[in-house]
Amino acid sequence: MAAQKDLCDAIVIGAGIQGCFTAYHLAKHRKRVILLEQFFLPHSRGSSHGQSRIIRRAYPEDFYTQMMDECYQIWAQLEHEAGTQLHRQTGLLLLGMKENSELKTIQATLSRRGVEHQCLSAEELKQRFPNVLLARGEVGVLDKSGGVLYADKALRALQDAIRHLGGLVCDGEKVMEIKPGFPVTVKSTAGSYQAKSLVITAGPWTNQLLRPLGIELPLQTLRINVCYWREKVPGSYGVSQAFPCFLGLGLSPAPHHIYGLPSGEYPGLMKVCYHHGNNVDPEERDCPEAFSDFQDVQILGCFVRDHLPDLEPKPALLEPCLYTNTPDEHFILDRHPKYDNVVIGAGFSGHGFKLSPVVGKILYELSMKLTPSYDLTPFRMSRFPGLGKAHL
Repeated sequence: MAAQKDLCDAIVIGAGIQGCFTAYHLAKHRKRVILLEQFFLPHSRGSSHGQSRIIRRAYPEDFYTQMMDECYQIWAQLEHEAGTQLHRQTGLLLLGMKENSELKTIQATLSRRGVEHQCLSAEELKQRFPNVLLARGEVGVLDKSGGVLYADKALRALQDAIRHLGGLVCDGEKVMEIKPGFPVTVKSTAGSYQAKSLVITAGPWTNQLLRPLGIELPLQTLRINVCYWREKVPGSYGVSQAFPCFLGLGLSPAPHHIYGLPSGEYPGLMKVCYHHGNNVDPEERDCPEAFSDFQDVQILGCFVRDHLPDLEPKPALLEPCLYTNTPDEHFILDRHPKYDNVVIGAGFSGHGFKLSPVVGKILYELSMKLTPSYDLTPFRMSRFPGLGKAHL
């Protein structure tokens, strides 16, 4: 695209799910918005690709459960606007030791927020889901509102909606320079743009854009192996058998969460993944090692063997994905400490997809200098030492 002539209301950098929902909310409020994406769409270089994500209200933090109420509403609204199914309710089964503190906190949060859920003993769980095995002392909690989001379809629906509402989606345009001030100027490989405000939702590439602006966020980028495991009997862990999504909390030998979704993305394969990976440069995402060389795959193999006996104990398919998160695994939703018309959204990986409708709304509100709809104390960058001011 050639140099833009008119001043727009906002530029959003990064067309993952957070950037798309930010641009969607801007366009919905009749703001002139340009969404820039360095790769040609669709692509699999970031964190938002793939066919499915889990949606749930089950969180230990009350503020996430509260945000999810509106998220479900906006997901349903987008589904209606797009005329295609973006969500399927399956329930979410939480697995953990009876005394696990995180599991207890989640149960308390669900009860306090009035979310329908059911506590299942090992015997009750065996009757309900006979192809799930529990070790001694493990129990289950079923969040009945949990389910699956169809991620690729959601991204396409949002991008179509942004265009329909008058926004510009410019893919294949890598940002080369940001000139802060009013207006803010953004130069890409294909053009130059000016706007009243700028929103950065660039995932693993966030700090590359922020360093010239005087700040660097404590973000780590991990390569996650998205693993698919073959069913011994096709469909035995599928939605047709009423099998839910699941989340394993503190289950030996896994120090991090293990999660899974009902089979369906690929015939006869179930997605079961480990919520951790290896540090990686986003430009060098693809690794040549064999499946068995990954410690996370070995941990998953033990879990599958011990808890999901109707799956083959070795993955049939592995796909790479980049996670970018903060040390405390809470998002950053804030303005630049020096340039208040530069808004930053970062650190979403692992649980941000489901919350993107409200994250996008908050980033829209910050960019338009409106009062945020939610308390942003948990998401301010000042919670990290040295991030209260820019260093230029």
